[in-house]
Amino acid sequence: MQKWKGVVVVLAWSERAMCGQGDADALFAEGTRQHDATALCTKCPVRTECLAHALDQRIEFGVWGGMTERERRALLRRRPGVASWRSLLETARTEHTHLARDRAPGPRREPGAAHQDTRGTSASVYTPS
Repeated sequence: MQKWKGVVVVLAWSERAMCGQGDADALFAEGTRQHDATALCTKCPVRTECLAHALDQRIEFGVWGGMTERERRALLRRRPGVASWRSLLETARTEHTHLARDRAPGPRREPGAAHQDTRGTSASVYTPS
């Protein structure tokens, strides 16, 4: 949720955020309690969107997308020229997903043998845990 001129705006991705199911105040913890807050983000389906929003909007407080305010400030200082964090993070997520898929265990083949794509078969489907 975000307040804008007295109106509460619900961002589409925020409705799927794991933090919306718990105590939102826990995300504004200080000190070592921030570790618990960032742990909540690790399995969140909208972590990238959340972090991009906080970076693009320069949100100063709380844990967003698994990063503390200190971590976000450091990232913004290291990369001052980024125009859209959402675009950058979504591109990075897509590339990471493709690399993970390409590195997934699969049937071994002899060097020089013709490539046969067997990823669609049940024997070679890999789902990271």
